[in-house]
Amino acid sequence: MTTFRTIDDLDDGQRLLVRIDINAPVENGIVRDSRRFARHAETIVELLDHGHAVALLAHQGRPGRETFVSLEQHAALLADHVDGPVDFVADTVGPDALATIEELEPGDVLLLENVRMCDGELPEEKPAVKAETKLVRTLAPKFDAYVDDAYSTAHRSHASIVGFPQVMDAYAGRVMEREYTANTAIREREFDGTVTMVLGGTKAEDAIPVVERVAATVDRFCLGGIVGELFLRASGHDVGYDVHGTTLFDHQWEDHHETIERVLEEYGHCLFLPTDLAYEDEHGERAETAVEGITKETSFLDIGSETTERYADLVSESAAVFVKGALGVFEDDRFAHGTVEVLTAIADADCFSVVGGGDTARSIELYELDENDFSRVSIAGGAYARALTGEPLVGIEVLEQEM
Repeated sequence: MTTFRTIDDLDDGQRLLVRIDINAPVENGIVRDSRRFARHAETIVELLDHGHAVALLAHQGRPGRETFVSLEQHAALLADHVDGPVDFVADTVGPDALATIEELEPGDVLLLENVRMCDGELPEEKPAVKAETKLVRTLAPKFDAYVDDAYSTAHRSHASIVGFPQVMDAYAGRVMEREYTANTAIREREFDGTVTMVLGGTKAEDAIPVVERVAATVDRFCLGGIVGELFLRASGHDVGYDVHGTTLFDHQWEDHHETIERVLEEYGHCLFLPTDLAYEDEHGERAETAVEGITKETSFLDIGSETTERYADLVSESAAVFVKGALGVFEDDRFAHGTVEVLTAIADADCFSVVGGGDTARSIELYELDENDFSRVSIAGGAYARALTGEPLVGIEVLEQEM
């Protein structure tokens, strides 16, 4: 049961500021479509059907990264899903943005420029501080209400997430409402049989709390990705560190190795680690090596075939399976085997299943798996992980205080 107001509580015909999350993969400067566009388009279409004028706030990447680009391409992708025009202005709080907002009519959709290009959006600070940013002080008076549809950013105390509910009426959009309801129910649900979690991805800081907080209800964890390598390093194998200029492992090991070692000692009986790993050989082909006796001389990009088969067997016999993070670099089809085969086994199994994380959810679409074969596909990553562990989400808390 939700404890915040939703768009069902809105009067028709209002001017709305709507926060969505269409953060997407960027390849060679080209923004790629993703499930997030389709999900948020449902909310936008519903708002348009009720005569609202809609201005959208969204982000893409982080400053300093290659994915930190304008949202102009996003507007075109979103228009395809809305099946109608989505205007774009290369401005967020300046004269161009304000003039365009002023011209909004019922049925119009406007996407403002990447909100992370605004001073004050980052870093994370208390909601009251974010309410005083130029972004909030400038835009809030231009709208009748604020709608937060960006569940996947609900763990971030950024101005566009927590600032506006401090100063104006705030509501949850359909994505926010459905993701919150589904993920809360997951945490509270009981299952008659073995519960398995497939835990991968690139961030140890997301994975470690999940193991610690849900070990009472999850019977076994199948680890892969960078997370799996870090745990292999803790177990004494010569992997889980950077080679040839990579920067994914060493800083995480430095920050989290004591916790990883403690988790391995306390929960080792329910942690399944890779027994083989895949890499690119000198001919550019996929090759595999056993973990036992391994020496890391190149980057490992996927779990091996033996590990894949073992994990597939484990999920196939489970009553419930949760997925957080990919098991390899699935964007490269040479190293998608682990992620795709385990997801396929989950889809074929007679179990309750939830796939979480924007990248992992994208693999379902990329390799043409049927979303309907899973109980739930969540487009959230960090927020999904926190929902599983019961940690509060500041983006939810600021909506609840509106009640």
